[in-house]
Amino acid sequence: MAKLSSPQISRRAMLASAAALPLVPALATTAAAEGHATSPMPKARDWAIGDFTVTTLLAGSSQRDEPQGTFGMNVSPEEFAAVSAENFIPADTYQGYFTPVLVRTGTETILFDTGLPGGGVLAALGDAGVSAEDVTHVVLTHMHPDHIGGMAADGAEVFTNAAYIAGAQEYNFWSGMEAGNRVGDMVAANVTPFAEKMTFVEDGGEVRPGITAMAAFGHTPGHMVYMIESGGDQLLLTADMANHHVWSLAQPDWEVRFDADKAAAAATRRRILGMAAADQVPIAGYHLPFPAVGYVETRGDGFRWTPATYQMMPA
Repeated sequence: MAKLSSPQISRRAMLASAAALPLVPALATTAAAEGHATSPMPKARDWAIGDFTVTTLLAGSSQRDEPQGTFGMNVSPEEFAAVSAENFIPADTYQGYFTPVLVRTGTETILFDTGLPGGGVLAALGDAGVSAEDVTHVVLTHMHPDHIGGMAADGAEVFTNAAYIAGAQEYNFWSGMEAGNRVGDMVAANVTPFAEKMTFVEDGGEVRPGITAMAAFGHTPGHMVYMIESGGDQLLLTADMANHHVWSLAQPDWEVRFDADKAAAAATRRRILGMAAADQVPIAGYHLPFPAVGYVETRGDGFRWTPATYQMMPA
């Protein structure tokens, strides 16, 4: 697999993006305060990928208003409202989801991302019949707080039997932050203490047999997606590459508040989604509507999302 050059993301751009991040984890905690009700739903859904069992885990969900403060920041309110109406969704509110992924290979139990602080991922793992001690590997797609928040609780390691895997460029960037940066401080608290147990991967690196890291920079300097392959089946874990099935998947050039390098993030969306559409590879997106697995096809100048139903139903 060819190596990809890294976009030049300035520290100023990263800090500006990080400054907005409290709004992301706030999705899971402010719903009740704002009077929004969340719909009950299962916290775990199994998918069969060859000999692997892949489980999407609902670690948190809540409703939030004013979505154009996050998505479609470079288009007019009129265009935002029109595209929303065309896709049968409201333009003034949206439901946010936080969906780590568990891969059970038969010999290993691999968790991709750990959700927000507060134990949401542990509750979802419990629904899947898995304990924190069962997890053999924790893989980080990137190091925003809603992906590393569940790695530690009150300073103590949560996944005590796990080895850790992360992108080298991602870790080097955030671990070099001065104290006072919100993301850097959480990396220092939740990731750095376990660095001796961590393996750092580059684009094209094998995480475990059947799992390959792929550079997908832009959202953060070292954001990674991961291809899961077993028995001729594939599933692409896209993490935060496209965070909404309409406003950033159907409209890949629309700017997303939390993308550090917005041009690079848009180019990454076009490249990765184009590949998934051409090869008919299903994807699992961290913030897509739970259970967060589906297919993409090209439509117009963007992509159309079709949720998976029974195509990958376990036997």
